[in-house]
Amino acid sequence: MTETTLDSVQINFDGEALWLMNIVLALVMFGIALEISIKDFRQLWMRPKPVFVGVASQFFLLPLITFVLVYILKPYPSVALGMFMVAACPGGNISNYITHLGGGNTALSVCLTAIATLLAIIITPFNLEFWGSLYGPTSNILSSVAIEPLEMVKLVALLLGVPLVLGMGMNHWKPVLAFRMAKFFKVFSLAFFIFLVFLALFNNIAIFLEYVLYIFWLVLLHNLLAFLSGYGMAKAFDLDNQNTRSITIETGIQNSGLGLLLIFTFFDGLGGMAILAAFWGIWHMVSGLLLATFWNFRSVKGERLA
Repeated sequence: MTETTLDSVQINFDGEALWLMNIVLALVMFGIALEISIKDFRQLWMRPKPVFVGVASQFFLLPLITFVLVYILKPYPSVALGMFMVAACPGGNISNYITHLGGGNTALSVCLTAIATLLAIIITPFNLEFWGSLYGPTSNILSSVAIEPLEMVKLVALLLGVPLVLGMGMNHWKPVLAFRMAKFFKVFSLAFFIFLVFLALFNNIAIFLEYVLYIFWLVLLHNLLAFLSGYGMAKAFDLDNQNTRSITIETGIQNSGLGLLLIFTFFDGLGGMAILAAFWGIWHMVSGLLLATFWNFRSVKGERLA
């Protein structure tokens, strides 16, 4: 296994499947937005501190910690760039559910999802370019690919911004219909998107199996540090347990689906990036549910002892 092997591998994902992934990701975001109302942004004005801490944890602290981790471990360049990509993405689409399950502040989670999604239109391309350029090996990949940041901004705006505005508009003007539609969109669009991720891995099963252990430990460590950084950031600003749980989950659950789409669109399915983002998409659901179950168990146990 040589360094150039993983960095030169291209994940097979045809044009039709890529378009399908675009549509499904937009539907996932629309499904999330159907449950977001303008009222959810009131937290930003009424209690801005947790919101600013959450945004800073997602878009500054996590990319910084990712850079330090990459600098120490020196993974394959394409894998390192995949780690930067995941860290540059906004919170994942199941973060609100996991926050609710784990006894966090769901309203804060929803607010952070909405704000992070809007900010991601600019900050995701910027963070990828900034942190990727600071590390020599990933800087070389960025130079060879020569992405136009404006093109990435356009695609992210189309995939995140438009569905968010449409979904919130539906929530505002037709709240009952939005509530009914949200159940369908959340379940089926998310399930279909997971199917596409598995399909991408299945079509490239030999490559995935060859590198799965190497990727697994990196994703495990990276995801653990993401949760710990969110938790530490919230505690450093003296936030209560509910808000701390929300920020921990929002920082550790990343929209790797968006990352995968950007990798297939702008990096031609570069092996290390795609495998890492796909595996992160699977693992963060497992780790998030485990964390939420643990917190939920502690809360129930505490109530029994009280």
